[in-house]
Amino acid sequence: MVEQKGRAVVHIFGEEYIMKGEATPEYMTMLANYIDKKMKQIVGRQPQLSVAKIAVLAALNVADELSKLQEDYDTLVKLMDDEKAPEKKTAEKKKA
Repeated sequence: MVEQKGRAVVHIFGEEYIMKGEATPEYMTMLANYIDKKMKQIVGRQPQLSVAKIAVLAALNVADELSKLQEDYDTLVKLMDDEKAPEKKTAEKKKA
């Protein structure tokens, strides 16, 4: 595998891709491996599907994971903000 900063040759579902970007080659390879794993999980359950459908289902699964993680993150940020709210009010009263 030829790698340089911002470039990686990766394999996803039997196909070779050259990825270029700001990320490190290690990060790009990690992303490609993750997608490859997702696609292989789908084909393991539904081997009759076309590659295009497998790719779309993998993308939907990853989007679902991202959405759930974003929801969790937003909930945690709100909890942290709620915990800071009483401290903020106390500080504002002291200023007044």
